[in-house]
Amino acid sequence: MTLSSTLPESRHGFENAPTRSLEVDGTRFAYRGLGPRHGIPLVMLNHWGAVLDNFDPRIVDGLASSHRVIAIDYRGIGGSGGKAPVSVAEMAQDTIALIRAMGLGRIDLLGFSLGGFVAQQVALDAPDLVRRLILTGSGPAGGRGIDRVGRVSWPLILKGLLTRRDPKYYLFFTASARSRQAANDFLQRLQERRNDRDRPASPTAFLRQLKAITAWGRQPPQDLGQIPIPVLVANGDSDIMVPTPNRGDLAHRLPNATLVIYDDAGHGGIFQYHTEFVRDALASLDN
Repeated sequence: MTLSSTLPESRHGFENAPTRSLEVDGTRFAYRGLGPRHGIPLVMLNHWGAVLDNFDPRIVDGLASSHRVIAIDYRGIGGSGGKAPVSVAEMAQDTIALIRAMGLGRIDLLGFSLGGFVAQQVALDAPDLVRRLILTGSGPAGGRGIDRVGRVSWPLILKGLLTRRDPKYYLFFTASARSRQAANDFLQRLQERRNDRDRPASPTAFLRQLKAITAWGRQPPQDLGQIPIPVLVANGDSDIMVPTPNRGDLAHRLPNATLVIYDDAGHGGIFQYHTEFVRDALASLDN
């Protein structure tokens, strides 16, 4: 089912896509959409503390060249109202409710990091809704080291403050010259949008989402065999936030998964290799 006529088409790139909102059960959810109206839309879910301006415009524009793309803010984050949930299950229920309210009968779903946790839960809770799944920088419930994301991240967040760098420079990329240059390029891309920028996540929302991530890492494993749809699992080979072995675990436990690992890349491997990732993602969606 294609998007309903209530969701206008943006003819611009993500840099200029208008921010829109939709009220669901009394909560306003912010989103941006672009790309053609035909076909199955692709919904994108982002990482811990991320708002709409943290989606990589090269990836969004690349995917929107042939797919309708909808990037959303979680409840309590950026332009969305309400209080940020403290569980992945609640975020998944919000996502399902928003997709239904948009009038979408079937979607493809891409989740990066925390978004990958939410995407798995959506696929389990609403199997009729998701046609294809892309999980990047992610891992399964109870996965290795996921409950330590905060302990790993805080020292590098502090380092970012002390060196006046965005912490993603250290958290998402390796220390090699090639990866550091990719980090600079990525962070510059995030600043390309000049108008109608999203509100940064509040410290309270940031900490509440960390509780959700920690709880995901401590909960019992789920039966991922219940997700029979095609799944692309992708990330860098040197992820310190959600350790890379989780990607192999995901691919092993999902019945119809394709695993892609990018060399000399960290948690943000899809940003470092954005051209290759768009190619891999489109192949996964279109085959």
